[in-house]
Amino acid sequence: MSGLRVRREEGAITFEVRVAPRASRDRIVGLQSGALKVALTAPPVDGAANEALRKLLAKTFGVSKSAVEILRGERGRTKLLRVQGADESKLDFGER
Repeated sequence: MSGLRVRREEGAITFEVRVAPRASRDRIVGLQSGALKVALTAPPVDGAANEALRKLLAKTFGVSKSAVEILRGERGRTKLLRVQGADESKLDFGER
């Protein structure tokens, strides 16, 4: 987990995400300043980007969408997320 700041708590992990909406495809780009950088095709309108983020991370970690919770930053590009039951080994994305 080179550089990603992760907090472990009661079967969940918490970390920051930086979102780039309106990208050409949904993907995890890598790490940027201690946060996971994610590109999403959805626009930041009516919660579409948040929903796309939850869906992408749920698929990445092998959990349900309801296990991915946005704790802070619903309306911003930098968000604090908690993923319940996530496999930490899937967090090694490398610094970009």
